[in-house]
Amino acid sequence: MNTNISRRNFLAGSAFALAGLGLAGCSGSGSGSSDSSAASGASGSVYYLNFKPEADQAWQDLAKKYTDETGVEVKVVTAASGTYEEKLKSEMAKSSAPTLFQVSGYVGLENWKEYCADLSGSDVYGELTNLDLVLKDEGKIDAIGFVEEDYGIVYNKALLTKAGYSASDITSFAALKKVADDIQARKDELGVKGAFVSSGLDSSSSWRFTNHLANMPLWFEFQDDNVTNPDTIKGTYLPNYKDIFDLYTTDSTVDKSQLSAKTSDDAVAEFVGGEAVFYQTGSWDYKNIKALGDDNLGLLPIYIGVGDEGKQGICAGTENYWAVNADAAEEDQKATLDFLKWVVTSDEGTAALADDMGFNCPFKSAKEPSNPIYAQAKEITASGKSPVGWAFSVQPNQEYRDDLASALTSYASGGSWDEVKTAFVDNWATEKASNK
Repeated sequence: MNTNISRRNFLAGSAFALAGLGLAGCSGSGSGSSDSSAASGASGSVYYLNFKPEADQAWQDLAKKYTDETGVEVKVVTAASGTYEEKLKSEMAKSSAPTLFQVSGYVGLENWKEYCADLSGSDVYGELTNLDLVLKDEGKIDAIGFVEEDYGIVYNKALLTKAGYSASDITSFAALKKVADDIQARKDELGVKGAFVSSGLDSSSSWRFTNHLANMPLWFEFQDDNVTNPDTIKGTYLPNYKDIFDLYTTDSTVDKSQLSAKTSDDAVAEFVGGEAVFYQTGSWDYKNIKALGDDNLGLLPIYIGVGDEGKQGICAGTENYWAVNADAAEEDQKATLDFLKWVVTSDEGTAALADDMGFNCPFKSAKEPSNPIYAQAKEITASGKSPVGWAFSVQPNQEYRDDLASALTSYASGGSWDEVKTAFVDNWATEKASNK
């Protein structure tokens, strides 16, 4: 299809501004490509801008396999954690823009729906087992969800047992706090540095609290008010958000003053190194923590002291949707759709998604991942506990999350919780209005 000039001009301006802020060049561990397509005479090429840094190497390896097999060039570039939207704006402004990109739910789709090719007749859409995992706009399928994820509080079973507890002792926020406080008080005796890993607030880690932890007060407020994407919020359960954040940062491996510099990698290292018992994370992180052993990884809901906690389950959903660039050349769109079909149907593709990336994928040929976090989430749901939806997916934009991260950082350093309240409640209305 022909390039839309007005879109390019808009994105070029965005990319220029981002470059001035030092953001446009952010990326993950690099890119991988092959020039064998030219030698083979294959038509079209694929450029995938990947959202997940933890899956970068697996995508690089899979891209190479496909190129070796078909001669079609597949390039994968991975954005650094927390920089995907900025990176996407920068890359889409280029003549060699991504042919395959990701959007995070309907809020993320708002900026990109004009770039999304209609996938309703595609092979990859035909492979879906859950047709609700799509983003639609004006009768067309703009994007397709490709991974279902679960998150909660992952724990080290051996360390919890050593402390004298089991999962059955933790069925509420009050119980979680009692256990964590006790572990923190006996940390030297137990040989740990804290009950929880460090709650890092740098850009690689802050999303754990601005997105995933913030989901909890949002979800319960939305349930109360019977809404899904409100223009304003009240912050009904902000006190509960404060309680769980205080618990994470007080019963921790590090002092609160160090959190601004702590990273996601630090949290993983502390957990795998046996320095903490609890770690808020999800199924996507399995490959980073599996060194503890599948039998040693347990999963708990994130309790914040709201509702019937005995019936509360794991946070389950997705914000990972594939979209094909409608402005890409037709042969590149075709090459991209052919690549996606191979990824979700071939032995090599389905094995990479399940085994190398640990993804639970909603496709007919999908392989069940060997991932105890998924398995335990299913068991928890099967026991009659209700999953918690992903309310955070309708947060206004990245600016909202960044401001919330700044407020949490200030609070952790001794600032006022009022800053968090302003960022959480007032900025919601401001940023929602700015999107219109």
